[in-house]
Amino acid sequence: MKPCQLTVPGHVRAGENVIEQLSGIIEAERASKVIVFTDEGVLSTGICNGVFEQIKKANAEYCVIGDLRPEPSTQDVIRTMEQMNRAEGELVVAVGGGSVMDMAKLCAAMKGASYDIYDLLENNSLMEKGLPAVMIPTTCGTGSEATFNAIVAVPEKSVKTGIVNKNMLADYVLLDGNMIAKLPPKIIASSGVDALAHVIECFTSNKANVFSDLYAAAGAKLIFENLVRAYSDANDLQAKSNMLLAAFYGGVAIAASGTTAVHALAYPLGGKYHIAHGVSNAILLAPVMRANLEACEDRLALLEDGINPAGYGRAQSEKAKGMIERIASIVSDTGIPSSLCEFGIGLEDLDFLVDAAADCKRLLDNNRRVLTKNDIRAIYQEVIKGGI
Repeated sequence: MKPCQLTVPGHVRAGENVIEQLSGIIEAERASKVIVFTDEGVLSTGICNGVFEQIKKANAEYCVIGDLRPEPSTQDVIRTMEQMNRAEGELVVAVGGGSVMDMAKLCAAMKGASYDIYDLLENNSLMEKGLPAVMIPTTCGTGSEATFNAIVAVPEKSVKTGIVNKNMLADYVLLDGNMIAKLPPKIIASSGVDALAHVIECFTSNKANVFSDLYAAAGAKLIFENLVRAYSDANDLQAKSNMLLAAFYGGVAIAASGTTAVHALAYPLGGKYHIAHGVSNAILLAPVMRANLEACEDRLALLEDGINPAGYGRAQSEKAKGMIERIASIVSDTGIPSSLCEFGIGLEDLDFLVDAAADCKRLLDNNRRVLTKNDIRAIYQEVIKGGI
């Protein structure tokens, strides 16, 4: 067994109505004032009302940073840190999707710091432990609640990049299916396939290990069994709760292993063309796995065995191809586009995309197959020409 490490948030609680345990967390942290991170969309649904009630139940006050934007940029971090440094509080509570949780983790660690976001982009190790943080996800995909990563867009370079530091690891995670009960099908689809990308990539990563394999395989099984149900039936709370758990498993797998070429090729799509992260990953997941097939056949076959044990007798190559077909089917069944043409991206954009993706060396180094620029170009061509 090669050396590996399992790093998870300090306290993880899952189940119906676990949000009601927030007041006890606030009391345990002796927080008299709480800083709540969220966005306008989440606020408009009323989901935060239960959080506010729990804060009041703990006899604490709160302030809300509620104008967070999707796919946050460096300028968004600077603007939010200005609010954060004006706020008083001993505890951060994030209520939202990946962008909200990433911003909350960053800002909790940076409160009062001498360094800024640009310093961290140059040297992640500068980050120190800041305020304790509670993550309450309201989507079922990013796994941000379980990771010590934060993704930030750098507009001047038209790319997104990851800041990675264990001081961003959440102190508490609350996984309550009621928080995604009214999530629109479109968001269930994109966030759910994002979680699928996490578990597939981590299982096929060069850094895959016994810990990441455990969570990635369990997450993959949950997603294949529950995503279409959660997408199709607004009342299937069990399927949605299972997807919330699967997304967390994906986050744990990322922390133990790491994503690969799917995310490397997806980052330029979000950084320059502002395609939602989950959608970018969904479009690229099957094509990248087809490109990786020869190098990942054994790993994809193992995943297929976990989903379809009745097929044990098939050849390894058949099982691996079956897994890729299963991935393509779930993207199609949840109504996610299969081509970049739908977002106005054409062959004339190839040079930028290829160069930007090739710069994501941290992720490409995790990929089992070494992808040349020509390989990357071929993958992009496939997902562009698919719509022509």
